[in-house]
Parts: sequence; C-alpha cells; structure tokens
Amino acid sequence: MIKIIIADDHSIVREGLKKIISTTPNVVVTDEASDGMELLRKVQKNRYDIAVLDIKMPGMNVLDLIKTIKNDKPKISILVLSMYPEEQYAARALKAGASGYLTKESAPKALVNAIQKIAKGGTYISEKFSDQLVLQLNSDEDALPHDKLSDREYQVFRLIAAGQSNKVISEELNLSDKTVSTYRVRILQKLNLKNNAEITHYAFKYGLVDW
Repeated sequence: MIKIIIADDHSIVREGLKKIISTTPNVVVTDEASDGMELLRKVQKNRYDIAVLDIKMPGMNVLDLIKTIKNDKPKISILVLSMYPEEQYAARALKAGASGYLTKESAPKALVNAIQKIAKGGTYISEKFSDQLVLQLNSDEDALPHDKLSDREYQVFRLIAAGQSNKVISEELNLSDKTVSTYRVRILQKLNLKNNAEITHYAFKYGLVDW
C-alpha cells in the first residue's frame, strides 16, 4: 500500500485531492498538513511513500522544505502541486529533490498518473515541458541567465518583477530589507540589467511571473 501525505494550506483543496486519490487501488492518504513546518514534523516522525505538497504554503519556503525533507528522509518521493506554470518552477523543484511537478490546472486528470509513476521510482513532468526541462537541468552552457540565479535570488527576482516593494519581499521571505537589497544587486549583475523596470521586462519576456 502506497502511503501519501497531502500538504496544502486550504482544506478544500486537500479534500479534493483525497477524493481523486481515493479512486486509485493500493494508494491511501494517511495524513495531512496545512503548512510547511507541520509537514516537516510529520515526515520526520512517520513513514510516508509520497508527499504531495503545494508550492506555496505558510511556514517554510517550498524549495528549502524539499531539500530538508530529502535530507532527513531520502526515500520519500515528493510531488509538487503548483499554480505556477512549469517554466517558472519545475526545474528548480526537481533540482531540490522533487520527483514530479504538476500544475493545479492539470491535477484532476493527471494526479493519479503522476502518483503511479513516482511510486515506481520515476519522474513526472508534462510531455510538452520535457525537452525544455532537459536543457535546464543538463546544459549550463546553454542556460538562460535566470537559470543561473540561486533559489533565493530567483524568489526575490520574481517578487521584484511582480512589483513588490523591498518591505513586502522581506516580510514574505523572512529576510531583512538589507538582505533583499543585496539580492537585488546580485540579480541585476547576473542578468546584466539596470533597474527594477528591466527586471519586470525580462520576467515578462520569459513568462516567469503571472500577469
């Protein structure tokens, strides 16, 4: 029996996922979590085969959460369920240790297939994104400038591109204003940009934020 824990801060989403998963033989949802820290505590205490988690939850950044879980419990497989298109976060989630990335838009049809594939030791990603993912994961030479940002730099980059102030960014990522400013300088240097307006234009060009 494949044991699954679902982590999402919306109870109605968790219930919907449980209903979809309940149609699959030999798969059972044995636990739930409403934020990152609760998920981490439960994973450290109990045994699950797969964790299905939302990419944006209170309590802990999801990329850091994935790395911590895989460090503590390397055998657990992680499926990231996201509101963001694959080009925005899939490669980073897989690099962090996830076994799959699924958009919420496609979840009703693809969730069971994703779980079955991951349970067998595979990796789940949509066919349309697979070629792009190979390039992102394997080719540093051909990587786009934003692919070379660290995970934290990328998070700050997306928030700046979305028009958020340093204060808002510092609160959301639990960083000081000074640290956010330091990341901004690094981002401008790595992307060869001059200001926030150019960051926004760059993000729009590559489809890296929601509009």
